[in-house]
Amino acid sequence: MLQPLAAVSVTVLTCSNLLAAPPVRKYDAPGAPPFTVLETGEDPPLEANDNFVIGPDYVPAPERDKVDGVPQGRVQQFEIDSRETKLLNPGIAREVFGTVDPSNPKTLIVDTHPIDYKRKITVYVPAQYQPGTEAPFMVVHDGPKGKPNMELPRILDNLIAQKRVPPMVLVMIANGGGDAQGHQRGKEYDTMSGVFAEYIETEVLPRVEKECDVKLTKDPDGRAVMGSSSGGSASLIMAWFRPDLYRRVLTTSGTFVNQQWPFDPDLPDGAWGFHETIIPNSPKKPIRLFISVGDQDLLNPNVMRDGMHDWVEANHRMAKVLKAKGYDYQYLFCRGAKHGIRNAKQQFLPHAIEWVWRGYSPKKSD
Repeated sequence: MLQPLAAVSVTVLTCSNLLAAPPVRKYDAPGAPPFTVLETGEDPPLEANDNFVIGPDYVPAPERDKVDGVPQGRVQQFEIDSRETKLLNPGIAREVFGTVDPSNPKTLIVDTHPIDYKRKITVYVPAQYQPGTEAPFMVVHDGPKGKPNMELPRILDNLIAQKRVPPMVLVMIANGGGDAQGHQRGKEYDTMSGVFAEYIETEVLPRVEKECDVKLTKDPDGRAVMGSSSGGSASLIMAWFRPDLYRRVLTTSGTFVNQQWPFDPDLPDGAWGFHETIIPNSPKKPIRLFISVGDQDLLNPNVMRDGMHDWVEANHRMAKVLKAKGYDYQYLFCRGAKHGIRNAKQQFLPHAIEWVWRGYSPKKSD
């Protein structure tokens, strides 16, 4: 099992278990996968599968801006009360972060209590949508809890108008609250199972169709899922455990580390297991995957010292196993970027969305 580099100084700052700023990792450090270094403002070729370095200076993509003459989709919001759902009801929350289980260093002892919660669903429907037809769609984790951020709708307005992606519905789903072990967001995003995909399928998507007067495709090739941090690991988890539902995945700072709670002896490494054992030892699945990480991304951000909490190392390892297994994947290592790589996403997000949807063709009706 990989251990943290001895030369890295790890200092606990507060009772919230945050650490000092992570060190800057080099793209050509020992153990890193081979990379192609791109010029300032350059994104990888759309036809390419491989590893690329971008930054540290970024050029914001013009697709992020509203453009006169481009048809604008509509955006609606509604709420789902956990008390009205069958799955993930009730939720969970904790008062304090857990302590390492002395009998099992791969997990924590966490005191939790049940909660009711509400989540906001924000839906973008493109202007080109034809009522009554089945639309491809993309689920986005950590959707807005208040007023919608219009960046993604504007990007899709422009990409759709330029015929670079199909007219698609965007379903942005707010998390259930909190973060990591012992909170509802952690339960939803870090659990290595198909439960959250099933929750979205049975509790969210039918409400989207009803509230927004759309039909959503059942074709898994016409369904994408994207997210950042644990939302990124949740995206791959959904596709991996339910490839019958999702086959296109876009992640930024994906939490492919050991953050699952409660402990599952069948999947003891949490999402770290994807690159440690699961993907290497499993038949190739029909998943197209975009991953990305910052050179200052997280390293051991809590009390666990199990050697499975380095976000950069985790994404490096993901790239290696995806390439070894012959997956369609693209990996960006973003210089001058911290967890969430927001500065880099201003440049590459339209490209990433277009890359993830490359090759899609709607199935013809019988």
